[in-house]
Amino acid sequence: MFGLFKKKTEVEKLQEKYKKLMEEAFDLSKINRSEGDSKYAEADKIQKQIEELTK
Repeated sequence: MFGLFKKKTEVEKLQEKYKKLMEEAFDLSKINRSEGDSKYAEADKIQKQIEELTK
């Protein structure tokens, strides 16, 4: 309850976005491989941003 009004950090926001992109990439890989690969590439960029922020 105390975390109810806590703002998310930039890393937490990026982690959520990364997770969402990975799920979309997985789902698209079953239907359209090239779109799935592009989503995976976006997720990889987000992962690199997370790594830069956590250094």
